[in-house]
Amino acid sequence: MNSLKIISALFKKDLLLEIRQQYSFYGVLLYVASTIFVLFLAMGQPEDAVWNGLFWMIQLFVCVNAVAKSFLQESKGKMLYFYSIAGPRDFILSKLLFNALLMLVMSLLSLALFTILMGNPLRNPLQFVGLATLGGISLSLVFTFLAAIAAKAQQQAALMAILGFPIIIPQLLLLMKISGIAFSSVIQAGLLQMCLLLVGLDFMVIVLSVILFPFLWKD
Repeated sequence: MNSLKIISALFKKDLLLEIRQQYSFYGVLLYVASTIFVLFLAMGQPEDAVWNGLFWMIQLFVCVNAVAKSFLQESKGKMLYFYSIAGPRDFILSKLLFNALLMLVMSLLSLALFTILMGNPLRNPLQFVGLATLGGISLSLVFTFLAAIAAKAQQQAALMAILGFPIIIPQLLLLMKISGIAFSSVIQAGLLQMCLLLVGLDFMVIVLSVILFPFLWKD
């Protein structure tokens, strides 16, 4: 079986498992809806910069809850079974692909709820939707890689928080800066370069995952 078939089979496995365990998906969705509703009660419809910052902070915690569990829920028995049927690169690529899809869906749903409850100050909504999907995928790639590292430790959740937040803060700041264009009708200089920088960071995370995960896999 070639790599593409193995990645496809592992991706389908995660997708079917997520569909069958719908309580996990709806639990994250309920968390998002309740958080946004509390923000609405506390702040109403905030100004543009606050709206943008709150949205990306919610995306961060959505990613931690929805994506980071991908490795943490795998038992040692399951990992031993995967070790016997797939290679480390196929396994990590299937996880990255599935979590990117999951976070893309969660980003769009959270953006819809955020717009309904917190107002819609966007002047370029289509651009913000594109940036929200790109940002959600970027966050998912980073936390998938961190979850793979944390899964080998005893204090999994604590280690992922310690490793994750210092790494993710620069990415969040970049996302907030880029997404600020959606609140202005003026075209900002350097937008393409910042988007390419974000894509380059995503590519770097994928490459690091493919290179480093085999060392974790052997444990």
